[in-house]
Amino acid sequence: MEFKATREAYGRALVELGKRDKKVVALDADLSGSTKSIEFKKQFPDRFFNMGIAEANMAGTAAGMALSGLKPYVSSFAVFITGRAFEIVRQSICYQNLHVVLCGSHSGISVGEDGGSHQAVADVSLMRSLPNMKVIVPADYNETYLAVLASLDMEGPVYIRTSRAKSPIITDKSRFEIGRADILRKGKDVTVIACGMMVDLALNASDILEKEGIDVEVINSSSIKPLDQETIVNSAKKTGRVVTLEEHTVIGGLGSAVSETLAQEYPVFVYRLGIGDVFGESGSKDDLFCKFGFTNEAVAKRVKDIVNG
Repeated sequence: MEFKATREAYGRALVELGKRDKKVVALDADLSGSTKSIEFKKQFPDRFFNMGIAEANMAGTAAGMALSGLKPYVSSFAVFITGRAFEIVRQSICYQNLHVVLCGSHSGISVGEDGGSHQAVADVSLMRSLPNMKVIVPADYNETYLAVLASLDMEGPVYIRTSRAKSPIITDKSRFEIGRADILRKGKDVTVIACGMMVDLALNASDILEKEGIDVEVINSSSIKPLDQETIVNSAKKTGRVVTLEEHTVIGGLGSAVSETLAQEYPVFVYRLGIGDVFGESGSKDDLFCKFGFTNEAVAKRVKDIVNG
């Protein structure tokens, strides 16, 4: 199985967009080597702008560029581009419904040793709360590449979440469609809905549970906003139990989006697996995943308890 970081796919796709459309420009907050927008800089230095450690100014500049007809792609660490720049993203980009694509790299606790100050665990919640904003959390390298390419033709602002750590490549689809979830494994006993690198975790846990006679339906919901309500509701009607899994706080992210949809459309039991009402902390990615319950065995046990509960 091949492992690649989703941030690497962002850099590759950005170069491809630069070749397709001369109006595409890239902005970064002095982190292009980490976000991988440096790949765009190598190919199109005249269309790359290092804005320094000034995320709010970067977001405002991107808004101005969008108003002038350019197509800005703006990247930084997720904790900064959604936190420090939040007011400008809200006022200058979302309020005017401008087509600006934000890429938040180094998201979640998988950032590892950088610690709680640099681990974005509420970025999806922040961006999802903004009117007009679309939110995408791709499952792997392949899906990230397709999502970035597809973002060029989306209307309004877009937030794409990428990761520092390498993760398995598990998708092989040929296109990305905003607002669509993919059923990766059909089942009848329980539905597990995941996003980001948690999708691989959900598949691994379902393998364990299959051996114990539990039939798990696994859904990749990389499009958090808009959410594929039809797929989720239909699955909930079939299984009667739903578990959400995300490398993000359970407040305001995928779990909240799914719960809100089902509460209105088809009330059913939902258990949200993710990060509690806490900050991350320093440690290796593997140690942190173990502490926060993001292991194949821990997820399988929790899902089994719910099915047998």
